[in-house]
Amino acid sequence: MSECYLCPRKCGVDRTKNTGFCGAGADTVVARASLHKWEEPCISYKNGAGTVFFSGCNLHCCFCQNNKISNELFGKKVSTEKLADIFLSLQDMGADNIDLVTPTHFVPNIINALDKIRHRLVIPVVYNCGGYELTETIDMLDGYVDIYLPDIKYFSSDISQKYSNASDYFDITSKAVLAMIRQIGKLCYNDEGGLIKGTIIRHMVLPSHRHDSMKIMDWIAGSTSKDEVLVSIMNQYTPFDFISDEYKELKRRVTKMEYNTVVDHAAQLGINGFTQQKSSSSEKYVPEFDLTGI
Repeated sequence: MSECYLCPRKCGVDRTKNTGFCGAGADTVVARASLHKWEEPCISYKNGAGTVFFSGCNLHCCFCQNNKISNELFGKKVSTEKLADIFLSLQDMGADNIDLVTPTHFVPNIINALDKIRHRLVIPVVYNCGGYELTETIDMLDGYVDIYLPDIKYFSSDISQKYSNASDYFDITSKAVLAMIRQIGKLCYNDEGGLIKGTIIRHMVLPSHRHDSMKIMDWIAGSTSKDEVLVSIMNQYTPFDFISDEYKELKRRVTKMEYNTVVDHAAQLGINGFTQQKSSSSEKYVPEFDLTGI
């Protein structure tokens, strides 16, 4: 934390004194910890994922549905001991797993918390991230993470620069995802159909960008195998009021044609995974960031 190079931004800042691009200092900040029933079926298969939403982000996407915590940085500082207690409390509540949401900038703190309770934690740990990761940070997580749940948001560097100020997004993310797959290996399930090991790649279709989505599907089909990866094609894009007029193309929902074009293309490529109904595009599915469970 005194010279932070945890993510591809490589700010190098002393987070004990300042904040980097992610907006986070050295202390872990959490906005909510609770059971969440709306993750993919093999992640929330019984009681729900034990989600822990961390504040701050290394992408700051202009359309982020978790804007309150990613960009506005709402949350509460917690100690390593408290974070470990949160993990155990979620397990006691019957969580199907510990689902770490946007955790990149707090990886050392998370590892320290897991070290305190690894002998007591019997459910999988999910690393739920935006995909913009350094392979060195993924290497740090070897032995701590059971399931990787990365986004691949963009293929085009122009689009990733415009929406997330990250022209190198696909180059960085594609390498990180392959590192995750190498580390975790093949998909593995328990007797209840719950995923206990593996990688799920998420992609949310954006309005006006179905062709970019199709290129991502092409890469997945050509670079990964079906016994190692599931793909979740998301239809939940919601045009929130905070989206600037600068991004007029994002101020509407994805059409049925746009979404189905991407899904059909993935099916033709033989990609396995999940799709969403159009009703998933709704503000009601955005968690209430109210410090529940903190």
